[in-house]
Amino acid sequence: MIHLADRMESIHSDIRGELYRQAMKMQEQGIDVLKLNTGNPAAFGFPLPESIRKAIEGREAEAVPYCNFQGMPEAREAIAAYSRSKGIQDVEAGDIFIGNGVSEVVSFALLPLLNPGDEVLVPTPNYSLWSNTILLAGAKPVFYRCDEASGWNPDVDDMRKKVTCKTRAIVIINPNNPTGVLYDTQVLQQILQVARENNLIVFSDEIYDRLVMDGLEHVSTASLAPDLTVITMNGLSKSHSLCGYRCGWMVISGPRENTKMYRDGIVQLNSMRLCSNALAQLVIPSALNDPETPAAMVRPGGRLYEQRKACLEVLSQIDGVSCVKNNAAFYVFPRLDVRKFGITNDKKFARDLLMETHILVVPGSGFDWAEPDHFRLVMLPEADRLRDAMQRMGKFLDGYHQV
Repeated sequence: MIHLADRMESIHSDIRGELYRQAMKMQEQGIDVLKLNTGNPAAFGFPLPESIRKAIEGREAEAVPYCNFQGMPEAREAIAAYSRSKGIQDVEAGDIFIGNGVSEVVSFALLPLLNPGDEVLVPTPNYSLWSNTILLAGAKPVFYRCDEASGWNPDVDDMRKKVTCKTRAIVIINPNNPTGVLYDTQVLQQILQVARENNLIVFSDEIYDRLVMDGLEHVSTASLAPDLTVITMNGLSKSHSLCGYRCGWMVISGPRENTKMYRDGIVQLNSMRLCSNALAQLVIPSALNDPETPAAMVRPGGRLYEQRKACLEVLSQIDGVSCVKNNAAFYVFPRLDVRKFGITNDKKFARDLLMETHILVVPGSGFDWAEPDHFRLVMLPEADRLRDAMQRMGKFLDGYHQV
């Protein structure tokens, strides 16, 4: 018997965990499962943008050899220009590290920083990539609460209380996954002040920055704090529906004299894996010069805008379900009335829903949410299909009571 390493004990990936594997078995049996667990636009018919098609056409041979381990120069120059357009000061190509999705660059960012016993402040609810990677580094994620009553903005007072002598960094996910909300700029400034007072690095996951609705504008965290070390994460998986291309990056900003040793550590890790997907890097300049593709999805009449409308209209009519309206990304994080439904185990709720309705969602505990009263929905199916799914969910909940 081969035993797992101790470090795996607390690792969880509920988005593609046990329930997902059950859904895959159901599909193998011929059952039509609506998978609302993963933010994977192309799986729901979002097409390859024409700008991306043109960027690759005829250039395939350029991606055959290894490229610069940090990323192709043209791609890094485009990311630096995009970062400066967002108000991040003095960013150059040398401040950029391109990886196989944000999933990879999070490891590059955390592993050179953390020692066993170190602590990192992470939001709850939280995209578990962050908490899992912190745990794999031998450090401890310390969860600060996001406040549903305040539109899921972080509770900065709660964050302050959880800073200790072991705290090394703060993670911000904005726009947020799983709640789909855009944080208030004032709240970002308050978080940055906590970092400033305690000499903390800030990691800002901004992968959904181009998918903001309702006339709102995303403000990059680093643009508010040129005096702090801020590591900004971004990529093309969501804005241009390129999940399978695995194209993400990190931008290091702030005083360069503070990060020399840290950068050396990131270089060591990048060098070990030689380079990231070179074919994906070819499209970065074209994608960042194509704001229309994401903008068309989130304006009135666009797919994400209309799918949100369909989803929330039906959810609002289900007795015992409430939901903060999302204004970014393509997620909502509905709340269940646990007294009405007798819910004590959110994983059981999600399993019961899957078995009866063939709809797969992720329970709130999959995002490090402590209470059994939330779940995440992905709003990527066409509006009519999504509306039908929410109606089936409503029928399921009518009379549902966990035993």
